[in-house]
Amino acid sequence: MVKTIGEINEKIKKGKAVVVTAEEIINLVEKDGLKKTAEKVDVVTTGTFGPMCSSGAYFNIGHSKPRIKIGGGQVTLNDVPLYAGFAAVDLFLGATALPEDDPANKIYPGEFNYGGAHVIQELVSGKDLRLLATAYGTDCYPRKKLETLINIKDLNEAVLFNVRNAYQNYNCAVNLSDRMIYTYMGTLRPNLGNAYYCSAGQVSPLLNDPYYKTIGIGTKIFLGGGVGYVAWQGTQHAPTVKRKQNGIPQAPAGTLAVIGDLKGMSPEYLVGTTFQGYGVTLTVGIGVPIPILNEEICKFTAVKDKDIWTQIVDYSDAYPNCKPGSLGEVNYAQLKSGNIQVKGKEVPTGALSSYSKAIEIAETLKTWIKKGKFLLTQPVAPLPGAESGIAFRPLKER
Repeated sequence: MVKTIGEINEKIKKGKAVVVTAEEIINLVEKDGLKKTAEKVDVVTTGTFGPMCSSGAYFNIGHSKPRIKIGGGQVTLNDVPLYAGFAAVDLFLGATALPEDDPANKIYPGEFNYGGAHVIQELVSGKDLRLLATAYGTDCYPRKKLETLINIKDLNEAVLFNVRNAYQNYNCAVNLSDRMIYTYMGTLRPNLGNAYYCSAGQVSPLLNDPYYKTIGIGTKIFLGGGVGYVAWQGTQHAPTVKRKQNGIPQAPAGTLAVIGDLKGMSPEYLVGTTFQGYGVTLTVGIGVPIPILNEEICKFTAVKDKDIWTQIVDYSDAYPNCKPGSLGEVNYAQLKSGNIQVKGKEVPTGALSSYSKAIEIAETLKTWIKKGKFLLTQPVAPLPGAESGIAFRPLKER
C-alpha cells in the first residue's frame, strides 16, 4: 500500500480524507493493526506548544514623510530594541530582546517581566505599539528622528521567522547542587528537588516522523494559530545523535526553521513568557500534518510516550560546563506520571510544554484538513537526516 500527497489532497478536496491526531492513531493501530490502519488513515496531525527561544519577527513599517533610514541607526518598539541593519525600514524583533533599562540579573534572580516575545504577542493582539527611531540622516533619507504608534494592520509585511523551533526530543533537567538555580528549563530546586522536561512526547511533530520522511523544506504547517511553512532545518539541527531501535533520538536532535504570516496568527498561540533568573522567551504553537504514505510512516506515528526516551541532565554543573554524559534515561510516560527516580531518589516532575494545548493544536489542524481548508504540500527538499553526518558543534575558541 503506497499513497501520494497528491492523492491525499484529492481526497481532502472531496471531503473524503480520513484524518486523526497523533494521539488517536495509537488506539487505531492497537485495535485494527498496522496494515489496515495505514490503508484507512490519510493524515495524522501532530502538535506542540512550548517555549522556543530562537524565534522572532520581521516587518516593514513603511516610509515616513520625510523619509528616514533607520538602518544604521537605533530603534525600539515599546522600549525593546530591534535590529535595523537590513535597510531603511525593514526591522527584526528577537523574542529574547530586553529593554535597555531592564536590570536583567543585576538584581538576582531577575524578574524579566517584558521583552521581545511580549511585544510579538501584543503586536499579534492588534495593540498599538510605540516605535522610536533615530538615524544619522542622508540626502535621500533626511529625517533623523521618528516617534509614532504602529499597528500590525498598518504594516506592509509582518512575518514570524523562527530559526529554531519544535526540537525533536529534549533533556530532562535536574539540579544536583545545594542551591536553587534559575535556567531556561525553569527554576530547579537543590539536591534533586524537582525535574523539568519540555516536549509533547507522543504527539510532538518530529517524534512522529523521526527520520524526516515527510517533513521537509516547504512543508505546510499550523504556526502560531495561522498557516506557516518549514523554511529550512533549524539551527543546532543534529540528526546523528544516538537513537533507539524505533528510530527515536535519545537526546536533542532535529529542529525546524519556520516562517509564516504574522497577520494571520493568534496571541493564544504566540505567548510572551518569563523565566525568572534567565530571561524572556516566546511560547509557540506548532502543528505538522503527516501524510500516511505507507505502513512505515504509520508505524512511526503510532509511537507511545513509554517508547520515547530522553536524558536526565544536571543543569548546575554538567550542562553549563559542557560535560558529556547524563544521570540516566527516562521515558515520557515516566515523566508524565509525576515522579521519576534519579540516583535512587524519587523526584517530582513538571512540564514546561503543554500537552493539552498540543492536542488542541492537533485537533484544530485536523478540523482544517477535514473541512478542506488546509491542503498538504510536497517538500521541495528533505531535511538532513542521520546519514548526513551533521552534528551540533560547540564553539571552537581561538
